[in-house]
Amino acid sequence: METLITISSFVFFTALVGVVTIILTRGDQHGTSTGYFLAGRTLTGGYIAGSLMLTNLSTEQLVGLNGDAYTDGISVMAWEVIAAMSLVIMALFFLPRYLRQGIATIPQFLESRFGESTRSITSFIFIIAYAGILLPIILYTGAKGMIGILDMENKLGLNEMPVILGMSSKWLLLWVIVWLIGIIGSIYAIFGGLRTVAVSDTLNGFGLLVGGFLIVWFGLQAVDQGNPLTALETLQTAHPEKFNSIGPEDGKVPFTTLFTGVLLLNLFYWSTNQQIIQRTFGASSLKEGQKGVLLAGFLKILAPVILVLPGIIAFHLFGHTELKPVEAYGKLVQTVLPVWLAGFFAAAIMGAILSSFNSALNSTATLFSLGVYQHLVNPNATEKQVISSGKWFGTIIAALSMTMAPMLEGQESIFGYLQAMNGLYFIPIFSVVLIGLTTKRVPAIAANIALVVGFVAIATGYFWPDFAAFFKDNNFRTFHFLGIVFASLIAIMLIIGQIKPMAVPYEAKDSGEVDMTSWPLAWPIGIGLVLTVLAIYAYFADFSVLWTVASN
Repeated sequence: METLITISSFVFFTALVGVVTIILTRGDQHGTSTGYFLAGRTLTGGYIAGSLMLTNLSTEQLVGLNGDAYTDGISVMAWEVIAAMSLVIMALFFLPRYLRQGIATIPQFLESRFGESTRSITSFIFIIAYAGILLPIILYTGAKGMIGILDMENKLGLNEMPVILGMSSKWLLLWVIVWLIGIIGSIYAIFGGLRTVAVSDTLNGFGLLVGGFLIVWFGLQAVDQGNPLTALETLQTAHPEKFNSIGPEDGKVPFTTLFTGVLLLNLFYWSTNQQIIQRTFGASSLKEGQKGVLLAGFLKILAPVILVLPGIIAFHLFGHTELKPVEAYGKLVQTVLPVWLAGFFAAAIMGAILSSFNSALNSTATLFSLGVYQHLVNPNATEKQVISSGKWFGTIIAALSMTMAPMLEGQESIFGYLQAMNGLYFIPIFSVVLIGLTTKRVPAIAANIALVVGFVAIATGYFWPDFAAFFKDNNFRTFHFLGIVFASLIAIMLIIGQIKPMAVPYEAKDSGEVDMTSWPLAWPIGIGLVLTVLAIYAYFADFSVLWTVASN
């Protein structure tokens, strides 16, 4: 009976999001590339904020970040609250420059700044990274997260089922969930376009936030049956070391790395990563874009409540057991969530996975259609042909991703693998975009060299045996290494710019496609968010942990 209730409520809430999305987007125009890839530049602040948040939220964060909090406490909140500062920089510095030029992709901006070769290199890097790495991992981790968090194997009685056609029932369940997520996500991304993705993201985002806060509420009740504030005091009294915002050098997020690798990865993710910022390109105006980005920044400050606090609650409840950190969030959900809410939470988790998948798939199709097909394959393509190429490419990539995802089963460190792969292109592309936005005479050869050298340098650091041994299981060294590579790439490009500057300085052109009236409250709210982040760190800071590690 419990399983029937869970499945019924899951189907109901998942279908509800689909129906509401269809109703809200039924009048959208998908006949032009702007309408399909940029939502016709009609997105308002609320949709942008909701889509940004849910594209970012995933089972990797719910499971992974709470797992890190299980061991390290709130110092791992850096990935969330530092993101708020990155979003402020996005709203005030990057976004006005992007929208003024009316671009649809980051490679498109790099072409206008450096030339065709830089655009081609960057487009292929993004497509390979998304199609070969990101999409399969989203599907795999999403499926594993749903199976684990909802204890599907036990509820469906799969542990007692025999091997079928040479495959275990658990393996078949993984395939089914992967393809279920992939097919639903593909429908949103391929047939709906960016606005459909943004609307469904916003609806799913609301569900995930509600579900996430419910887990925290029930978790605090499990700690102390009284007032939740009393439960927080109980946690702080019992585990004061878990409430230190200053991460030690041997921790998951060492404090000093906040100013190097962690900050750089955050800046790339929120200001340059096509998968994330594409919905900001669809803003109806700079004002709405800034509203959405800054609202997302405010939500990131609140995010540790559902992405970090549950890990600490789990430590309080299960820390005396042999529970693995990666299992902490799933164990907490299984323990505290009432049966009648299981289906709703399943739908919320599904929404988070769908958001990450359909956003990455939509961005991959956009990059191919506008950066490869229209630019290199068929320069004279009609709008219909461009859109059609994106849909076909998206369909092929989705099918390949769904096929590859279950094959990742057995990987010892899937999250570490993803982090390493992301570093290969995060740092080089961000360095090139930053130089492109802040200089006028650095030539294309400098950007191209930086892309190649950065990729090779980071790959060598990660995978060359002697270097890999030095960085293995040491986030302090890894994040500072990324900072050193970034600084080196900036220096290389500036030096080349001095030796061989462009004959004619670059001048950004105003496309006239977007209303560039700035939001009057953008700067005050942006400054307020930065001060809030600093205040949070100051309130929870205990620097003695750094001296303790140093003395040892």
